[in-house]
Amino acid sequence: MTITSPPQRVAEIFSRPVTINGLTLSNRIVMSPMTRMHSPGGIPGENVASYYARRAAAGVGLLVTEGTFLGHESAGGVDTIPLFHGEEQLAGWKAVADAVHAAGGRIMPQLMHVGVQRPPGGTLNADAPTISPSAIGLDGTEGVGKAMTLRDVDDVIASYAEAAAAAERIGFDGVEVHGAHGYLIDEFLWARTNRRTDVYGGDLTARTKFAAEVVAAIRDSVSPQFPVQFRFSQWKNGVYDARLAENPQELEAILTPLAAAGVDSFHASTRRYWVPEFDDSGLNLAGWAKKLTGKPTVTVGSVGLGGGTDFVDTLFHGKGAELRGIDDLLDRLEAEEFDLVAVGRSLLQDPEWAAKVLQGRYDELTPFEPAALATLS
Repeated sequence: MTITSPPQRVAEIFSRPVTINGLTLSNRIVMSPMTRMHSPGGIPGENVASYYARRAAAGVGLLVTEGTFLGHESAGGVDTIPLFHGEEQLAGWKAVADAVHAAGGRIMPQLMHVGVQRPPGGTLNADAPTISPSAIGLDGTEGVGKAMTLRDVDDVIASYAEAAAAAERIGFDGVEVHGAHGYLIDEFLWARTNRRTDVYGGDLTARTKFAAEVVAAIRDSVSPQFPVQFRFSQWKNGVYDARLAENPQELEAILTPLAAAGVDSFHASTRRYWVPEFDDSGLNLAGWAKKLTGKPTVTVGSVGLGGGTDFVDTLFHGKGAELRGIDDLLDRLEAEEFDLVAVGRSLLQDPEWAAKVLQGRYDELTPFEPAALATLS
């Protein structure tokens, strides 16, 4: 990895503590949530606990788990993706949290409902309907599954609250709500997939109502000091030019109600962290989220990947052997444009990534290779 900053500066900037509500993290490095599909029956086993604990032991300040399905029957359709409900599943997750804590780390589960992206005839709850705001696919196709009734809305919101309460009960350090990438919450936020004519559809403020009610229900189900993080994105799976907000004012209309509902930190998902979000400013999406809400923010987007490629290239085109330097990232952290940096595929490939960066062992870093996706090392 190309880093021209002295190792002491790298370690000093990354190692500054940061607090999210009642949770103090030892450094600024976050493990990004990455779907792994290594939990048969939705139950995370010892291999999953070891996978997360290795990253914690190597110095990652906060681990965000892979997306976990809610208790609502329509939340997901793949039975190797972990569930965040059920006695065996929660016992497995408690073992994960305990292992991470024993290694000195902090961990949040990511709570997820995939909405219209639920695969038809999947291996989990195959007979359950696919639900979304308006039964519209990400590509604009109408009649995909069924539009949610108000009862569906209430039931899904309740399932988020139940999962968050379970997370606190079994010892997690907070929760992350997946409101990005064209999944259910994001489908409510996006005009293309939300054509409702009731209180959950219309202008940006109305389209944010569902997300805000999810957050408020979670906030009511956990203790006041329990952190609630919200992940959002402009882009959607397969629709990389999608935008929720065309300018800072529109972004503020989305984020302000979420902060008021109880979001403690925002995780702004971008494909390349270094790309400015709007014209006339160098701020990225996380930078704008912090400026508009005053909340701590997490930036993410091809950290540790390079050669002008991003995670789509590494996943689908086998690129990514060259690593991008992080001097610009350090400058932005030092300037407090954002507060935390999420690392995805680099940490998936190399469990020791954080330790190597913090200790100046840059020549030992292992470049990401797509083959790592098949393992749980």
